[in-house]
This record gives sequence, structure tokens and C-alpha cells, in this order.
Amino acid sequence: MRNKGVLLLIAGLIIVVAAAADRGMGSDNKGAGKIMLDGGSRGNVPFPHHLHQDNLKDCQICHAVFEQKPGSIEELKARGKLKKKYVMNQLCTQCHRQGKKAGEKSGPTACAECHIR
Repeated sequence: MRNKGVLLLIAGLIIVVAAAADRGMGSDNKGAGKIMLDGGSRGNVPFPHHLHQDNLKDCQICHAVFEQKPGSIEELKARGKLKKKYVMNQLCTQCHRQGKKAGEKSGPTACAECHIR
């Protein structure tokens, strides 16, 4: 009887450890919920990361252009591999405009609607 209890305890611990490891390293790791992007002289841009993940479903829509790591956009700009306003003007605004044109609820399209001073 005592051995059965010990085995159940060990099995329970293994399940808990496996679940914790999966949460920390699995596909559910969505990164930061909100990210503050450097918006240059117009002011920073608060970016609701999880909202975009939930709506877009495909991370490669954005991350085909830049890596999934903090500071990757600024790093690419500094190395001359990404034009300064490309992400905001080509990815963000263009996607929002397409959504509005299709009659879908979409994000802002004017600069002042995103940039904060």
C-alpha cells in the first residue's frame, strides 16, 4: 500500500514537471503581451502583441521580416538591412488598411493614432 502511494506521488511530480517545462518552452510561449516600439521623432508606439497574434494566427506575417527577439527591428535598421519606416508603413498600416477595406475590424491607419509623445 505504501509503495503504491509513493509511485502515485512520483507520477504526479513527473506530470507537473513535464507540464511546467512544456509551458515554458512550448508553442504556447507567446512572448510579451505588449511591446513598446521605437517610433522615432513622432513618439513610441505601444504594440498589443498578443492581440495581433490572436487575430493574425501566422507569426511569419511580421517575423519573416525581423527575428522574434527584442530589439530586432532597431538592430536591422542600424545595420542598414531595414528601411526606417518600413515596418510601420508597409507591414502595420498596409495590413490595417486592407482589413478596413475588407470591412473587417482593424487597427489605426493614421500616424497620430499609434505614436505617443
